[in-house]
Amino acid sequence: MGDKVLIKGSEAIGEAAIRANCKAFFGYPITPQTEVAAYMSKKMPKIGRIFIQAESEIAAINMVYGAAGSGVRCMTSSSSPGISLKSEGISYIAGAELPCVIINIVRGGPGLGSIQPAQSDYFQATKGGGHGDYRMPVFAPSSVQEMVDVLQDAFDVADTYRTPCMVMGDGMLGQMMEPVEFKERKQRKLPEKDWAANGLGGRKEHNIINSLYLSPEVLEQHNIHLQKKFKKIEEEEVRYETFNCDSECDLIMVAYGTTSRICRNVIKLAEKKGIKLGLIRPITLWPFPNEAFEKTVDKTKYGYLSVEMSCGQMVEDVRLSVNGKKPVYFYGRTGGMVPDPQGIFEKVESIIGGVK
Repeated sequence: MGDKVLIKGSEAIGEAAIRANCKAFFGYPITPQTEVAAYMSKKMPKIGRIFIQAESEIAAINMVYGAAGSGVRCMTSSSSPGISLKSEGISYIAGAELPCVIINIVRGGPGLGSIQPAQSDYFQATKGGGHGDYRMPVFAPSSVQEMVDVLQDAFDVADTYRTPCMVMGDGMLGQMMEPVEFKERKQRKLPEKDWAANGLGGRKEHNIINSLYLSPEVLEQHNIHLQKKFKKIEEEEVRYETFNCDSECDLIMVAYGTTSRICRNVIKLAEKKGIKLGLIRPITLWPFPNEAFEKTVDKTKYGYLSVEMSCGQMVEDVRLSVNGKKPVYFYGRTGGMVPDPQGIFEKVESIIGGVK
């Protein structure tokens, strides 16, 4: 058993990274994730590891590029506008096939927006964000405990596939305090980092880390190689949870992160009115859990309701997964507003009542 402590989400991220053997952290302060950097600044130097507050988000992600290229586990964290600044570097990291973990504690937008919680970076995280044909595994925890668990998983996935991984939580998860157990984990067998630029190490030639391919024929082959890797990630690394979907439902909600917790309360509200609701909770936003919809499409009378703290970004992936077999509806709040159970339930009633 591990240690159970009451800890803030952003600080739990830092502790989980340390326990996952993160050797270097590079960041820049931005609300609501500054506590991640603050925690790492206190802890990392004491245990002989590297913490650098960079001069900008752009500098921080390029430091990650360098550290990852040397073969050490490394991480950066930011919030929405900061991730936008890091996007060019994330594309370089994906192109150079370097493992690292990127934290995004999402705030309201667009622009400077607000420091309130949101889920409006879904497109940015799952559809690339940076330039070029690349994908990036994106984990979406719904509690501080799960944030700890998926962060350690993200480091392993990053090392397994030589890819950047993102852990995306909203500002509420970053700021709330919950009890967390730092569990002993079964270690995943990871490949040797024989590609790292860390000296000759018995090799005849130095390893070179690069994302520049001037020959279109060579670059095309590199992209084909990357796409095969992304396909393997889609086959092997999907994570999701279904709740109350074992038998026929009136409607199945789809939600992730904090919003999925609110939807569980909506299920209780509906039960009192004789309405059965289910819930699909994606834990990986990419790869998206298409199979969850294949397994439940015959169990929902009236279709699916995507519930989000955005203007409907995930609803597009829900529609693609459902593939026209059932209706897909949307309910969302945006700009830092958090959906309340009653508002969601009223949407449920309007759907079921409208269909009836």
